[in-house]
Amino acid sequence: RPFASAPVCSWINWYTGLQGHDFLCRVPSDYIMDRFNLTGLETSVPNFNLILEIILDPKFSADDWDKTMDSNLVEKLYGLIHARYILTSHGVENMCKKYERGEFGICPRVYCKGQNTLPVGLSDEWAHSNVKLYCPRCRDVFQPRSRCCLLDGAIFGTGFPHMFFMQLPELRPQPPEEKY
Repeated sequence: RPFASAPVCSWINWYTGLQGHDFLCRVPSDYIMDRFNLTGLETSVPNFNLILEIILDPKFSADDWDKTMDSNLVEKLYGLIHARYILTSHGVENMCKKYERGEFGICPRVYCKGQNTLPVGLSDEWAHSNVKLYCPRCRDVFQPRSRCCLLDGAIFGTGFPHMFFMQLPELRPQPPEEKY
């Protein structure tokens, strides 16, 4: 994983490699360069084209990160693109690998018996809430117990777990037999 003062790499690789960003998957540049995938996002951040250039920069230097512009705007645009990407077949496939490896964590409820969880946002609006974890067994939402809890929930959106299981119904677990 790259560190904050890593050698030159793409912004996407640098950002997804930061500590606390383990829930994120790398959105391919070709997905981002397809303007259709960005429809409606032009008004979500000022200086849209400049921010998009930073995200797509293959020779990003972390040393210049805070000097270029408001880093929150770059994170916001990437996060909103990420929320769309993870609903595509390739995005679901990437997130499925993380889910099966248990990278998002497990449900804390005893009757769920270590059920893997998925990230979910409580709002599709930026800066309304941080990411939460959804347990598909008990269908409850929990606070993550990792540094990833600082990620904005809009990076995953409110519908991600449901769309994930619509595309991969064989991964949906049965509810617990025991009742709480």
